[in-house]
Amino acid sequence: MSQFMVEFTLAEMDDAFMAKIPSQRAKINEMMEQGRILSYSLSADRAKLWCIVNGDSELEVLETISEFPLINYMTPDISELMFNNVVSLRVPMFSLN
Repeated sequence: MSQFMVEFTLAEMDDAFMAKIPSQRAKINEMMEQGRILSYSLSADRAKLWCIVNGDSELEVLETISEFPLINYMTPDISELMFNNVVSLRVPMFSLN
């Protein structure tokens, strides 16, 4: 399985866009729990959005992002990654003493 960076250019946020944000967040959370999406980031100006998607091909990534409630407001640009380094949170070991 490969990882893909998807950079989205977002359309102007109208009322219909805003109404779909809760369902978009729910779908993203579901996909993250399933391991299909590893990260999801929005630029401060709300014009760009990035996510790291697991998939076997660009077609599989397209199928994944087609499930987004806001996909009609997004223009995706997909790039396969050679690697993706992330900092994981480390929980300190605790003692049972």
